[in-house]
Amino acid sequence: MENKKIAIIGVGNMGGAIAIGLLKSGSIDAANIAVSDRKETTLRKMSDLGIATYQNNIEAAKNADVIIVAVKPYHIEGVINELKPVLAPNKIFISIVAGVGIDDLGAMAGNDIPIFRVMPNTAIALQESLTCISANGNTAAHREYVVELFDKLGKTIEIPEELMAAATVLSSCGIAYALRYIRAAMQGGIEIGFSAEMAQLITAQTVKGATELLLQSGHHPEREIDKVTTPMGVTITGLNEMEHKGFSSSLIQGVLASYKKIKDN
Repeated sequence: MENKKIAIIGVGNMGGAIAIGLLKSGSIDAANIAVSDRKETTLRKMSDLGIATYQNNIEAAKNADVIIVAVKPYHIEGVINELKPVLAPNKIFISIVAGVGIDDLGAMAGNDIPIFRVMPNTAIALQESLTCISANGNTAAHREYVVELFDKLGKTIEIPEELMAAATVLSSCGIAYALRYIRAAMQGGIEIGFSAEMAQLITAQTVKGATELLLQSGHHPEREIDKVTTPMGVTITGLNEMEHKGFSSSLIQGVLASYKKIKDN
């Protein structure tokens, strides 16, 4: 993998997770990462990892080959305007900003700038993200590098730009949906006798096992469900009660509501 210098503009939940994930992957040395953020407490955490920290975005980005912007959508235009003096066709611009399309990014940064839109989730800090990538027309020379960079941080898929909003919901928001299931199952576990700590361990490991069954086998979930739903058994009784209360329907409606929120913004 090419030894490029990386700047991360905004090291909140997602930007910080990317920085930590890169260090844990061993693919990037701390000396090759610079970050900027307004919060001194956030910068101190990065500095403790050996990363160069700045409150000035230009200072963080001026020597970088790759500029990753992970700010709130309402900050993106101002940040790009600030970074324009250091943007160039030979540098890679990566946006982690939800809801801001490549055409809009190109209009702000310049259509000659290689722009990637990347949507990871917060498991990137553990190198377990599902990261979706789309790009503009100037990125062919950099595609392999960007895919390889994020492959070090989990699994990566390339998608058309028009699916990026859907990817945000299913992958990035999906972490919260999965955690809410775990929380609810824990509460049930506590009610039937487990301590909170034990209920969390059992539920989290069970969910991890369920995901590995699908990832390693490629099976449809129902195929694995059928293996544990015996006639007149306890599993099918619980599943049917959940469906009677709207389990699948409420989850689908939540996904659609999140998607509508992105599209309406």
